[in-house]
Amino acid sequence: MTTEATLPPTTSVSPTARQVWTRTRGIALALAVLIAGALAIAVIRSDTKHGALDPRSADPQGSRAVAELLGDRGVSTRVVTSLDEARAAIAPDTTLLVAAPDLLTKRQQSALHSATSGSGGRTLLIAPGVWSVERLVPGVLADPAKSLDSTLQPDCDLPAARRAGAADTGGIRYTTTHLMAKACYPSERLATLLLVPDPSGDGDTVVLGAPHILTNDRLDEQGNASLALQLLGSRPHLIWYLPSLSDSTAAGEEGESDLFDLLPSGWLWGTLQLFVAAALAALWRARRLGPLVPEKLPVAIRASETVEGRARLYRKANARDRAAAALRSTTRTRLAPLVGVPVAQAHAPEALLPALSTHLHGDGQSLHTLLFGPPPNDDAALISLADQLDALESEVRRP
Repeated sequence: MTTEATLPPTTSVSPTARQVWTRTRGIALALAVLIAGALAIAVIRSDTKHGALDPRSADPQGSRAVAELLGDRGVSTRVVTSLDEARAAIAPDTTLLVAAPDLLTKRQQSALHSATSGSGGRTLLIAPGVWSVERLVPGVLADPAKSLDSTLQPDCDLPAARRAGAADTGGIRYTTTHLMAKACYPSERLATLLLVPDPSGDGDTVVLGAPHILTNDRLDEQGNASLALQLLGSRPHLIWYLPSLSDSTAAGEEGESDLFDLLPSGWLWGTLQLFVAAALAALWRARRLGPLVPEKLPVAIRASETVEGRARLYRKANARDRAAAALRSTTRTRLAPLVGVPVAQAHAPEALLPALSTHLHGDGQSLHTLLFGPPPNDDAALISLADQLDALESEVRRP
């Protein structure tokens, strides 16, 4: 006896290169367009635009407005991009503004602190984070939780803060062990502006929790302009330090990776978000398995080969219950017509078992266990079940 099956000579479930390209070309095209657009914008803006907190930039996040106001009051502003330039410019009549302290490596931060300590000038640090503020200003700690409010009241006796009034200093919050420090603009009892006097001279260090009072778009709000001019205009010269990735002093630091030290502190979360987005895109574009679709193939396979193939699959999956159910179901379907029971009722014990008992004159309980019993516990029991079912069918067919 033979039966037709749907098994081609060779079947591959792996997608071809053409299928992979068809599924991913939309994403690849979108990425190419985004990269090309970003490069075009960078080229167009490279010669006319500057970054955030740059005193040459007229962008909303730039600081050109405060630099021009300082110039009207006789304060000169000079932009430097390397640690060597910043250290060389430090003097008692100079204010050093560090726009991005977190971009400095550990060695750069320690060198900058050594240069500013005892110089007699003022150092203004813009939003130093947890890992950098301790090296730049020993004795000052940054709280991991930021201020919930942007606009805060001074609530201190620092003259510059009292004259400015409310300002947008809300951001990173700080605590200090310096007894002579001025803690202003508190948020939940932690200051967002600290003025730490230098114990070895007339200079001081100002730690500001947010850059908002310096940006063009918010300079005219609250008391931002007043506070910025007072903090930056206490000396006739202002050195505006914008840390650069090309700074040679960032290279060769022992025991740490230069690239990771120069990256912003949030790069890890950004990378994690990219991986999540890639995973979601993969799930979105992955192959969707639908219902099986039968099709006729131009091959005929012997029934015995089909049975052996299915048996191997059952054995590999340890599916003795499915194998036993298939054997019992097939046996019941064959026995029903032999004992005068319709095939539609072959799987009903109350219809099949009495008819079998009449033909065999055997124990109905043993027939129920054989044809409708529980699945075998091991391979030996499964083989024994197959033998008993075969013997039962032979006995029924015996004239």
